[in-house]
Amino acid sequence: MVNLMGEISKISENISSELSRIMKELDIPNVLRESSYHLLKAGGKRLRPFMLVKSYEACGGTGFKPYPVAVAVEILHTFTLIHDDIIDRDETRRGVPTVHVLWGTPQAIISGDMLFALVFKVLSKNLKSEGVKESVIVSVIERFSEALIDICAGQTMDMALAEKPVRSVTVEDYMKMIGLKTARLYMVSAEIGGLIAEASPNKIEALKNYGFYSGIAFQMVDDILGVSGVEEELGKPVGSDIREGKKTIVVLEALNRLDDRGRRRLMEILGNRSASKEHILEAIELIESSGAVEYVKKLAHQYSSKAKKALTLLPKTEARDLLEALTEFIVERRY
Repeated sequence: MVNLMGEISKISENISSELSRIMKELDIPNVLRESSYHLLKAGGKRLRPFMLVKSYEACGGTGFKPYPVAVAVEILHTFTLIHDDIIDRDETRRGVPTVHVLWGTPQAIISGDMLFALVFKVLSKNLKSEGVKESVIVSVIERFSEALIDICAGQTMDMALAEKPVRSVTVEDYMKMIGLKTARLYMVSAEIGGLIAEASPNKIEALKNYGFYSGIAFQMVDDILGVSGVEEELGKPVGSDIREGKKTIVVLEALNRLDDRGRRRLMEILGNRSASKEHILEAIELIESSGAVEYVKKLAHQYSSKAKKALTLLPKTEARDLLEALTEFIVERRY
């Protein structure tokens, strides 16, 4: 039996150590260093870097070649979070105040921009020092760029959906949006692990499918935790998605299942930023009583199963076992 949490912790420590070194070496004003490093230092699950490293190992890779890219994945993810928090006006992330709350929106934007630029510096400089082929480095940078374009498209879709009346938003709209905004970074993390290991095209395709399905499951569980999680474990307020009017799959399914009275009441609370805590709890109760949470849990498990099935194209190794355990953790987690 694999020790998933122990392995995640080990890789997370390596990533944290490398991030600390990189940030200290940057010749930038202290305020930029502090604001950019703030969320990186706060931790996070580090699941995407873990997925990249284990995808590399599952394709026969050995040594430290994947670590610079794993660090770049975490930097890229954090850049998107900083800007996402500005857009959503969120005040807490990873149990700490968000960057724009502490340093203001202009500095938060610059911090995100700096991390975006840092991604490509880390990739080009560190991959060369690890002896990765030039052609592979070019492919990695191309994949990162393509993924970032898709993530921006997904964020744009998310903002567009926020402006639409909730009853005009479909589950298909939601699935397309999370496929770009969330699942895409998981997909490219797994794919790049295979690329650095110089795996065959069919193995890389299997990893892409694994990453994509895992990312879909991750977002569905995130949406569940947004209404049924524990604030201390999540590191952000429960019910914030309701206050912001997010058209998550949990909300969409609840609206499809509730009677007219329940549906009207949920729609009254959804997106009301001045809604009281009692009103948010009322909305959560409506969602849970509709059966939407249980339905979405089952759906997330189906995507987790698809992710594990994609891995059957890879040889049976400890790294593959850890990737399978990761997608199980994604759907069973409480934070």
